[in-house]
Amino acid sequence: MDNILITIKGQSQLEVPAVQWEEVRKIYPDQYVKLQILASHTEGNTKFVDEVALIRAIQDPKEATKELLQSKDGVIVSHTANEELTVEIRTLRILRGNY
Repeated sequence: MDNILITIKGQSQLEVPAVQWEEVRKIYPDQYVKLQILASHTEGNTKFVDEVALIRAIQDPKEATKELLQSKDGVIVSHTANEELTVEIRTLRILRGNY
């Protein structure tokens, strides 16, 4: 298992192992986790996450929601009850015209 260096906003760099979603689910059953996406592939409008770096487990559901809403740059929050780790890809449509 390779370790990678990630930088979390407002924190110093962390060295964390690159892992598969199945491993995260085994280590942290029935919990929210904050993750950095390392590798993924896309099928249609769905991004399937293949490899992640675990940033931390989150115990409080309200905190998990807050972290999710603030996430960006490949950082996500998910619950380990999910069998697959996927992200729905949405395209923004810009309307032109007079408002």
